[in-house]
Amino acid sequence: MADRVTVIGWDGSPLTAAARSALSAATLVAGAAHHLALPEVPPGAERIRLGSVDLAARRIAIHRGTAVVLADGDPGFFGVVRTLRAPEHGLEVEVVPAVSAVAAAFARAGMPWEDARIVVAHQRTLRRAVNVCRAHPKVAVLTSPGAGPAELALLLDGVHRTFVVCEELGTDREQVSVLTSDKAADHVWRDPNVVLVIGGTAGGPPTPPWLMGQDPAARPVRGWGLPTEEYDSEGEGPEAGPARPGAGTDPALRSAQLARLGPRTGDLVWDIGCAGGAFSVEAARFGAAVIAVDTDPSACARTERAARRHGVPLQTVQGRAPHVLESLPEPDVVRIAAGGVPVVTACTDRRPERIVAHASTRDEAEAIGAALAGGGYAVESLLLQTVGLDPDDWSERERSVVFLLSGRRIDRAP
Repeated sequence: MADRVTVIGWDGSPLTAAARSALSAATLVAGAAHHLALPEVPPGAERIRLGSVDLAARRIAIHRGTAVVLADGDPGFFGVVRTLRAPEHGLEVEVVPAVSAVAAAFARAGMPWEDARIVVAHQRTLRRAVNVCRAHPKVAVLTSPGAGPAELALLLDGVHRTFVVCEELGTDREQVSVLTSDKAADHVWRDPNVVLVIGGTAGGPPTPPWLMGQDPAARPVRGWGLPTEEYDSEGEGPEAGPARPGAGTDPALRSAQLARLGPRTGDLVWDIGCAGGAFSVEAARFGAAVIAVDTDPSACARTERAARRHGVPLQTVQGRAPHVLESLPEPDVVRIAAGGVPVVTACTDRRPERIVAHASTRDEAEAIGAALAGGGYAVESLLLQTVGLDPDDWSERERSVVFLLSGRRIDRAP
């Protein structure tokens, strides 16, 4: 097998002495076409065009000699090192790093990036990468053919962001373009490229960083299932007003719904019947992208105010479900607070992983449960009762009784 495998990162700058030394001794060199054309590659070395890293690793494992793998940027950062170090290949790897494409892109933009989320977009993960761009104000996207700036822009339809597109970093053809996301789909972009997606709510005033990614302490509120008034306020202007009262606004119900949906980074949440925005904001605080839907324009306005107050990006859509749902991107989890069986059926047709709904009467609960089961979901039904007590004399202050229906998708056989 290969005596050793040296992985050399290349960021367009001249190779270091360590990289040149490793290349001069190589009997096998793997890399992209522009890597194999470097003058430092020994003319007598076997050359492998790097497509599948796994296939290249297998070839390197049986090679008798010294192998070098050339890769763009830092090969240990979303790069080839992970595959080469897989136990099945049995390779000992030495790395000569370079500046990562993400660091170079933020340098070109003149921006700090310890607070950025970093995602890889290819055709299989593109939707989840877009959801991260919806949910976070600063995201670096390592793109691939078929999952580039144009595709990101198309899937971000209705969400305003600024794109910093960095093409062919470190080469003579390097180009950096700054434009709004709605214009990015009109261009043809060169590979490889990195896209910085900037915008949305920044989450409050800046604080000295101590953690890579978003600082959890930047969120102004600690805890979940908070009282509705923490999210909804009368605000200002003719569209303002309190949320619709009812069992669906109870914090205990909201906590149970969140627990069953489990929203997480990379997910898209539909909140149908968002009212004052309490559920939408709490789902967004988990790192998920949220689309809040309501027929009432004042409910959408309240939800947007609550999101600004709590420092989370989300999108509101005014319209009546189920018809308005037809144009929305695919959800991962759905909370239904309005619309009954027709909305439940429309949601099961889109096959999210989890759906929660609630009902005030047993007949309504049975109908929703039947719709979930008929749509291919395993159904859990609970009767939740909460009683608020006055801590001074332990007298009953308020009572809420509601049925909670939750559905977990049953994956159908192919």
